[in-house]
Amino acid sequence: MSYEAMRRLALALPGVEEGTCYGTPAWRVAGKLFARLREDGALVLRTDLDERERLMSSDPEAFYVTDHYLAYPWVLVRLSNVRRDRLRALIDSAWQRSAPKTLRADVGPRGKKA
Repeated sequence: MSYEAMRRLALALPGVEEGTCYGTPAWRVAGKLFARLREDGALVLRTDLDERERLMSSDPEAFYVTDHYLAYPWVLVRLSNVRRDRLRALIDSAWQRSAPKTLRADVGPRGKKA
């Protein structure tokens, strides 16, 4: 998947603001980071530690973690190795984890107003 396609998925969600984090593109909702691009082109996505383990076990070519992220609820994604539908679901999940309850309650599937 291309960076631009991934970017469009993130920006399609309600309340998303694009900015930077450590000098690379990043996406926030209500000021909370839920995704960012690393300098090496990998996407860093908010998740939980159990989901991260499942992702890495199911597809280690697409999902991994570095020592820096071991204790944090983030997973690294090789965009070239992940299917669009899977990444879309993961971006949605990362947004859900970061969005305020009031925004989440007002949103249906794929970020559409309920």
